[in-house]
Amino acid sequence: MGTGSGAIRRFPEATRDRVALLLDQDSPFLEVGCFAGFGNEDSTPCANLIAGIGNVSGRPSFVMSHIPTQSGGAWNEMTVAKVNRVMQIAFENDLPLISLVQSAGVFLPQQFRVFHKGGQLFRDLAVRTAHGKPSCAIVFGSSTAGGAYHPALSDYTIFVENQAQAFLGGPPLVKMATGEVIGAEELGGARVHATITGLADQIAVDEFDAIVKAREWVASLHERSPLLPALIPPVAPRYPVEDLLSIVNPDIRKPFDMQEVLLRIVDDSRLSLFKPKYGPNMITAWAHILGSPVGIVANQISVINPNEAAKTAQFIRMCNQQNTPIIFLHNVTGFMVGAKAEHAGIIKTGAQLVSAVSCSTVPHISIILGASYGAGNYAMCGRSYNPRFIFTWPTGRCSVLGPDQLAGVMETVRISSAKSKGEVLSPEELKKQVQSFRDAAQRDSECYATSSMLVDDGVIDPRDTRDVLGMCLEVVALPGVQGTETHKLLARI
Repeated sequence: MGTGSGAIRRFPEATRDRVALLLDQDSPFLEVGCFAGFGNEDSTPCANLIAGIGNVSGRPSFVMSHIPTQSGGAWNEMTVAKVNRVMQIAFENDLPLISLVQSAGVFLPQQFRVFHKGGQLFRDLAVRTAHGKPSCAIVFGSSTAGGAYHPALSDYTIFVENQAQAFLGGPPLVKMATGEVIGAEELGGARVHATITGLADQIAVDEFDAIVKAREWVASLHERSPLLPALIPPVAPRYPVEDLLSIVNPDIRKPFDMQEVLLRIVDDSRLSLFKPKYGPNMITAWAHILGSPVGIVANQISVINPNEAAKTAQFIRMCNQQNTPIIFLHNVTGFMVGAKAEHAGIIKTGAQLVSAVSCSTVPHISIILGASYGAGNYAMCGRSYNPRFIFTWPTGRCSVLGPDQLAGVMETVRISSAKSKGEVLSPEELKKQVQSFRDAAQRDSECYATSSMLVDDGVIDPRDTRDVLGMCLEVVALPGVQGTETHKLLARI
């Protein structure tokens, strides 16, 4: 199972080969941020970093690898954003971190945009060590400045002989700063760090040996058993997963039956519905996915009424009582508006739902199937509400409003502005401006655009949804991940 082919533009397969060699044979690889930087002229494919979760020596681990043949593996602005997200996932889910390092450090043309946010990586590595969360760095090639601090702040380092180098300033900078003439190997090669500085904990004869040593390091870590007392043998859904491609209409303005989607994702197609007749626009249910117990919150109709908000807030509290992870499936345009909804207390009940999502301490996993607009995105645990993982289907759209609504508001504002200024507005010019605004809003809300900016953790094939959720649930079920104590710990950092 894979969540992204990475087929954005061509990039070196050697980087993926390193990752594949590190992972166990036939291990799944849940790739994170494979569309980061997509369509961004200031970035590179995958934002110059391959990252994801897979099994190493039988243990779920987070692996990230620089792509050295793109700008020498240097960090551009999107690289830094992706690295910071990677570090958050690895910390929150208590995963060992293995970094395949070969980087020139900051991409100098973007140094102002990269420098300040880029320093968070080094802080995060130090915080990991302070909280007993292990990290390992394999240095494959030249690693300068920030690329040198990365292994230095990792718990365990492996250098490849006659290939790996690490220094704060390379030979050209040393010559310019001090007048000293020295070669890269003599300045900071693998043997220098293995015998003189002590930076290298192991020296490998080649890349294959380095991979073996990293796998041995993971095998030496204390084993931690999953905290899933209610785990049951998984049972396949009763309906074919291929049906998902026809259930959801590509035109997200047209509704679809979310319960039909759930019947093709959960074990044995069994749902235990909570208050099915009250607030029916929102499905709240308990189920199992690949044997893991979950609570599910899913939009049946794309607006949230007061009853739906109140019911969902109660359901979230009940999941927290039982320490049950919650899956949010988005197809929401927002909260209901109008006199009837306002008088029914939509502001108050909506705020109670947002508060319940904010204060929930169990792991949240979000999947954007269709629309995810405005405050509805917040209520359904969008990116700003810090879900453990958030993925999008190709049909997913995320924005403050839908393109048609935004264009309509734009037209009204433009007409009012022109009238207040005494201007005469040409109908053709107005239509052209509104259409241009609508097209831009449509483009910016598409899944590949939002994924490029790391609003989600990747775009997934709908048919992979059950497998992706199953792997995420396995990760969040590790000891030290669930419950209030982890959140208190994170709050102190």
